[in-house]
Amino acid sequence: MDNPVPDKPSRASRKRVGLVVAVLCLLVVVGGAFAFLRGGGSVGDPSLANEARVNVLRLCGDVQSFRDEHGTFLTGGPVPREVPQGGESVPFEPDENLKKIGFNPGERVHYQYQVVVQETPLGEAEVTCYARGDLDGDGQVSVFSVTLDANGMTSPVKAERETE
Repeated sequence: MDNPVPDKPSRASRKRVGLVVAVLCLLVVVGGAFAFLRGGGSVGDPSLANEARVNVLRLCGDVQSFRDEHGTFLTGGPVPREVPQGGESVPFEPDENLKKIGFNPGERVHYQYQVVVQETPLGEAEVTCYARGDLDGDGQVSVFSVTLDANGMTSPVKAERETE
C-alpha cells in the first residue's frame, strides 16, 4: 500500500505563516518598548542600563560635535536636577548648554545626565559624561561614565553599581 505524500505547503501559505510570525515579533518588540518608555522596566532590567550606556555615549558624541563646530567644550547638567529613583522615568528638560550641545535622549529618562569639563595636569581639557540612576530606590546610585580627551578619543563606558 502506498503512503500518501503530504502536499508541500503552498508558497502563499508559507508567506502567511511568515507574516504572522513577523507581526507577533513586532508586537513583542513594540510592547517591550512601550513598557520601557512608560517606566515599566524592572529592577536590574538590562534595557534600563542600556539606556544609560547609549545615552552617555551619545552625550559625549554631541559634546565633541559641538567642540568641532565651535572650538570649545561646554559643561551641562545635571538634568534632571535630582537622580531618578526606583526605576521610574522622569521628564527630561535640558538646560541651556545641553540644548546648545544638541543632547536630547527623549521626553522621559531613567537617569540624570551631566557633562563635566576639567583640565588635565598638562593643561588640556578632559570631558566626562555621566548618567546616574537609582533603579531600585535604595539610595545607591548607578553611575555610567565616558571620558573624552582633548583629541576627541572616548573611553569605553565605565559602569559602577550597574543595576542599582
